[in-house]
Amino acid sequence: MASIARSLRAVAPLSRTFAPRAAPLARAAFRPFSTSNLSLARRYTKEHEWIDLAADKKTGYIGISEYAAEQLGDVVYVELPESRDWTEKGDAVGAVESVKSASDINAPIRLRVTHVNESLEEKPSTINKVPEDDSAGGGWIAKVEVDATGAKQFEELMDADTYATFTGANE
Repeated sequence: MASIARSLRAVAPLSRTFAPRAAPLARAAFRPFSTSNLSLARRYTKEHEWIDLAADKKTGYIGISEYAAEQLGDVVYVELPESRDWTEKGDAVGAVESVKSASDINAPIRLRVTHVNESLEEKPSTINKVPEDDSAGGGWIAKVEVDATGAKQFEELMDADTYATFTGANE
């Protein structure tokens, strides 16, 4: 079987003789594609929770870190937080149970839960697969609203590099 490249080389001379010549297309101005680094918005606690804030620092997602998920082992149950009034930093908002142990999920900053990841009720093992994914199929725990106090507390949490050093992942 011939490779695609070899097949295209064989057809190329024929296409040049039969194809009508078109006027060259004007090139559009080059516009570079840029993205923002989402890891800049994610911070970690010493209790192994993470929070990812939007650029406006008013909404975000919380969950447990990959390190915590590995230490817990196979997660078998997740107690999701309830949407309610403001929760202070360090207060329990939910819990994770595994075959090894059970742990509270604490609020990394002052926040209010607005939505929960209901798919974790049916598939708690999602936390083991993608604990730090805040997409629709990820292991995030809750979507949250943050006030000015919470935004200020967010800046005091560990960034990814500091957290990696804290957990010994950089060794």
